[in-house]
Amino acid sequence: MSRRLATEIAGLKLANPTMLAAGILGLTGSSLRSVVEAGAGAVVTKSLGLKPREGYPNPTVVQVDCGLLNAMGLPNPGVRHFGEEIKEVKETGVPVIVSIYAFSSEEFAKAAEVAVGVGADALELNVSCPHVEETGAEIGSDPELVTKVVRKVKNKVDKPVFVKLTPNVANIVEVAKAAVEAGADAITAINTVRAMAIEIETTRPLLANKIGGLSGPAIKPIAVRCVYEIYREVDVPVIGCGGITDWRDAVEFMLAGASAVQIGTAIAFKGLGVFKSVTRGIDAYVGKKGFGSVKDIVGLAQNF
Repeated sequence: MSRRLATEIAGLKLANPTMLAAGILGLTGSSLRSVVEAGAGAVVTKSLGLKPREGYPNPTVVQVDCGLLNAMGLPNPGVRHFGEEIKEVKETGVPVIVSIYAFSSEEFAKAAEVAVGVGADALELNVSCPHVEETGAEIGSDPELVTKVVRKVKNKVDKPVFVKLTPNVANIVEVAKAAVEAGADAITAINTVRAMAIEIETTRPLLANKIGGLSGPAIKPIAVRCVYEIYREVDVPVIGCGGITDWRDAVEFMLAGASAVQIGTAIAFKGLGVFKSVTRGIDAYVGKKGFGSVKDIVGLAQNF
């Protein structure tokens, strides 16, 4: 793989700027390994909590014209039981970022402590799930709550802490700045957009939970705008996420200010080969433009 693709996010060394997004293929060591073998520069686990959680009844995922709509309800075995899975992935040498969720700042701090104890190289705080009450977007839409969560976590762990933000707010930059001022080492933008779909013959909402989160191509322009605005106001790396399906999308995010990109929904439509096709495309673009490193294109669109 080309040396031009190597990058670093908050001390984590990545062979290329692609990551697996949380929520896709991130619940077992073998599935995470398959993503690494497919070419991802880092992987993010499915969101894990302190206690096991069943999640919502089916249907939890439906395909819509412009992407996927999901309301999984954060099913997971609990972070304490994930150590063997993390160990299996860490044998690859690729950074393992553990996504965690919680219902209070104290619980976030405890979950973070446990995640680091079982081998996390970094943490991604899920303060942005759009369909789970008392957590997710309810925390992520309040800068004061985000500040409290990040400070508590940073006081407990010495690993990099990323904060994944919701777009379902009036001012995402305000929340990003609060997270960074509290000690966040990177910002991930964005999580899914709150949405729903209704089946007109049965007249019923398609998701069992009725409301879910939209991912895929439809949200990419929203995500690019969020990355662009956040990059201008914070001094930590921004990780772009939302609707990346090919290398052009990835480059667009990087020009807006993303130091790396996360890929999720595209795997469902294109398979794991999307990682190699994206990295090859980025490398060819960087070379064609005469840059020495992928880092050189980050934020170039800010110059206009």
